[in-house]
Amino acid sequence: MKRVSLLSALTAALATLIPSAAAQTLIPMDSRPATSRLPAATAALASESLKVVPRELLGTAQQGADPQALLNWLRTEGAGNADEPLIVALDALAYGGLVQSRKSTESAARIRSRLLPLLEWQRETGRPIYAFITIPRHPDAVDRQRNYDVARLMIRWAAAGVFKELHVAWDDALPGSPAPAEGARLAEFAAEVAPDNVLVYPGADEVLALLSARALSPQAKTLQAAYSDPKLAEQVIKYEGIPLTDSVENHAEAAGFQMVQAGQTPDMTFYVFNGGDPRRAALDISALLRRGPVAVVDVEKVNLGNTRLWRDLGVLKRDANLTALAAWGTPGNNLGSAMAHAKLYLDDVDPAQQNALLAREYANDLIYSTRLRAALREAIPEAEMNTPAAQAKLMELAAEYFPLNIGVSYELDQVNLPWGRSFEWDFDLTPLQ
Repeated sequence: MKRVSLLSALTAALATLIPSAAAQTLIPMDSRPATSRLPAATAALASESLKVVPRELLGTAQQGADPQALLNWLRTEGAGNADEPLIVALDALAYGGLVQSRKSTESAARIRSRLLPLLEWQRETGRPIYAFITIPRHPDAVDRQRNYDVARLMIRWAAAGVFKELHVAWDDALPGSPAPAEGARLAEFAAEVAPDNVLVYPGADEVLALLSARALSPQAKTLQAAYSDPKLAEQVIKYEGIPLTDSVENHAEAAGFQMVQAGQTPDMTFYVFNGGDPRRAALDISALLRRGPVAVVDVEKVNLGNTRLWRDLGVLKRDANLTALAAWGTPGNNLGSAMAHAKLYLDDVDPAQQNALLAREYANDLIYSTRLRAALREAIPEAEMNTPAAQAKLMELAAEYFPLNIGVSYELDQVNLPWGRSFEWDFDLTPLQ
């Protein structure tokens, strides 16, 4: 996969000239916790004033967002200073959300007309826009060519200066998906017309957090990757369509990291568990922590972590020492969300906020996704997840794991299944005094 390499060089050159933003505005892709609450919690590590579109204005699986309502919110509640960045999921404005970007039958001209007010807003306000758009997964998209044409148009807008940065991400590339090839063509086009401010890589749900890290932490940092199975990491990974090592490099660049090789001392070590002996991996992570900050991403399986790895890290009392962790989604989702967290962590964030975000990652990725979801599905039929009984059962099942102690003890305040399905939950944690 061809990457746009000049972006990191430009960021490094301008790092001393661009102060870290103290405020920003977020327009998430849809209302899922992974695409709204997690990116907001990540951005809050470094943002003194964070404005996020209310979740009731964002799309769901059944109903897309009203693009005009989002723009109205931006012009009123989202108003900010001239240097305050806007981080925006263009799919929300163009189609109403990620699900709708696959289902929409509207023409490219119609989609362009929905996005034109954003272009006009940027020209009126002069505010920097960090934007992303997705290449839909296969075979769900009903008009791939339309989506491709819109993404290509957004690259032209980036070349014209509408976007300070544009990231294009391809979604869920299972074998046979045309998305990686489409991404490669778009990367080649970007290299010709907008080499300084466009990146193309796999993923979707993680990109809002990555763009927040780029906006809030423009100073370049170094990162070194370590793998539990280095040989396996060279193979094409499921949902990415490219080797795991390439996806790690792509996401590192997207977060604002520069990769360094073994023998050099990095600002951050990124440990990727991609199979092999989990006990050995836990010991390796413990050793790396003695050298400096470590983030851990578990990509052995999709949407859940390796229980042995995380149990051993707990026995070693090392889980609370991590900078960031992720095991909740596809490899790209996990890599990107942890990369964004790790990048912002290096800017001396508030310890209480850092611990709270790490606790949220642990509760979501290693308690719900890895354990509770399967237990909930055994107890409640999927068709009944959108009921009070399902929520009550979830709270009952979760009681076994809380209070959660990860440096600080946290109580589980409330839970719900926001899209009426078992795939994800939403929850609040309260630190115990």
